[in-house]
Amino acid sequence: MKKVLGLLLGLIMVFACTAMLTSCGGSGSEEGSSDDAGIKVGFICLHDENSTYDLNFINAAKDACKELDISEENYLIKTNIPEDQQCYEAAAELVDAGCGIIFADSFGHEDYMIQAAKEFPDVQFCHSTGTRAHTEKLDNYHNAFAAIYEGRYLAGVAAGMKLNEMIEKGDITAEEAKIGYVGAYTYAEVISGYTSFFLGAREICPSATMDVTFTGSWYDEAAEKEAANKLIDGGCVLISQHADSMGAPTACEKAKVPNVSYNGSTMDACPNTFIVSSRIDWTPYYKDAITKAINKEKIDADWVGTLDTESVALTEVNENAAAEGTQAKIDEMKAKISAGEVKVFDTSKFTVTVDEKNNVNAKVDGEGHLTSYMADVDTDKDYKPDTEAVEDGQFSESKFRSAPYFDLKIDGIKLLDTKM
Repeated sequence: MKKVLGLLLGLIMVFACTAMLTSCGGSGSEEGSSDDAGIKVGFICLHDENSTYDLNFINAAKDACKELDISEENYLIKTNIPEDQQCYEAAAELVDAGCGIIFADSFGHEDYMIQAAKEFPDVQFCHSTGTRAHTEKLDNYHNAFAAIYEGRYLAGVAAGMKLNEMIEKGDITAEEAKIGYVGAYTYAEVISGYTSFFLGAREICPSATMDVTFTGSWYDEAAEKEAANKLIDGGCVLISQHADSMGAPTACEKAKVPNVSYNGSTMDACPNTFIVSSRIDWTPYYKDAITKAINKEKIDADWVGTLDTESVALTEVNENAAAEGTQAKIDEMKAKISAGEVKVFDTSKFTVTVDEKNNVNAKVDGEGHLTSYMADVDTDKDYKPDTEAVEDGQFSESKFRSAPYFDLKIDGIKLLDTKM
């Protein structure tokens, strides 16, 4: 009996030791487990999964942590954090929870992330869409964005293909190829996005024009739906948007108007009108920054993802709504962008009008093509232009900082209102 008890006791000790080793990473691979990494990660989101914008970040956060073998208990996601002091409080709570690196996803979070970075110098703070890391020069504060204008341009190519199909079928005339665009604010990020989208569309459909209206909110489903309906009633035959709800896509589905979305596919809800969507895939950035934090390496002050880093992505084309040959044309133009054969903001491809109210910091040639533009790159309270952005025949977007600074009004695009 004593031998049996002794054997049982020995087995229990073996199982106990095995469990202890497993919980400490002892039975896992030599690298990659969350405990080996020795880091906890925090994420701050403006909204929750109901926002296409925030869902895109949340999915990337989960994917990055999974690929780095960071377990669910070692990353924390705070949602519905507004662009005010509550952002700082959320960051401080994540520090208290043991996070060694913290990410925020909305432009208005920046002041509060900088405040937290100054108070907690041993924690890394990374802010997507922000503009001040290169001027604040804090070792633990960083900005990130992607060359999403490349993706917007390719989405515009898909829109141009659809416009041409509608013209060829006799549904509209060439002069009726008017796009509608629902924007959130009159920020450079939004202006850069809708302009690159328009340039992609016009590359394929030269007669295209565009009307833009703004809601004054990143997420307001009722306002976005109303804006889309206003554009449709105003003669727009295709709609796109830079706003985060399903307002515009669902309005298009109801009105049977083609839609090019943003931040993710809306095909499930809008199977008859959704064509394609461009988005930033934040997974490569999250993996890069977290890995550098683990290894005590320097994180870029301004990180810019591209098509080549797979940070600029497009969803699958919905063949039910897209024009025939759309995917092939997107692939063709994508290859040309990567090879440098196509430049999104090629100054020979658009003209601008300069007067006392518009494009006051621009210089143009006799045909209206841009020859010089002083951009506001080093953000200050007066928004003073400080950097020459035109070089080698193009406006060099996302070169002097990661966040967009293209804010020109180009010919062919009509702003119905403004919301700063």
